[in-house]
Amino acid sequence: MLEKLNKIMDELNHIEYGFKDSNNYNMIDNMDTWQDNFNKHYHLLSPEELLQKKCGVCWDQVELERYLLNKENIDCDSYLISKGNNDSFQTHTFVVAKDLNKYYWLEHSWEKYKGIYEYNSINELLQDVKVKFLDNGNNDINIYKYNKPSYNINSKQFLKYIETQDLIKID
Repeated sequence: MLEKLNKIMDELNHIEYGFKDSNNYNMIDNMDTWQDNFNKHYHLLSPEELLQKKCGVCWDQVELERYLLNKENIDCDSYLISKGNNDSFQTHTFVVAKDLNKYYWLEHSWEKYKGIYEYNSINELLQDVKVKFLDNGNNDINIYKYNKPSYNINSKQFLKYIETQDLIKID
């Protein structure tokens, strides 16, 4: 299992974090306009489009991870964690691969925690992601387990879709 997961991570290492405009400029490079540009121009990339562009946010990278895990016949689930309010709203998506009694958090887009993490339970895994995501900040978070969304949807459509998915309560 770990060999297959490492192979997937190697493929992801060719993907840059962000999203590019029509001039191939990574809009994340300008933090002053990043959020406005994201809200106006972003659409969820298909795995094929992400492999072509080689640049995507966590939402896109999760879809590529899901695609690659499915190709390897590895059972997986996707999650979105969010915190904050309209003034300061943050999200992160991630994939969990399952093998027998082990759960693996594959993290590529969150540079600080890039890697593969092994857990004995899904609750243990979600607790760890929650602690890392909170980073001693606002304790008001939500975690959603979600199915594969439609590609090419914008950020508002993506978040609306997430709200229709399973809200997870963790101890």
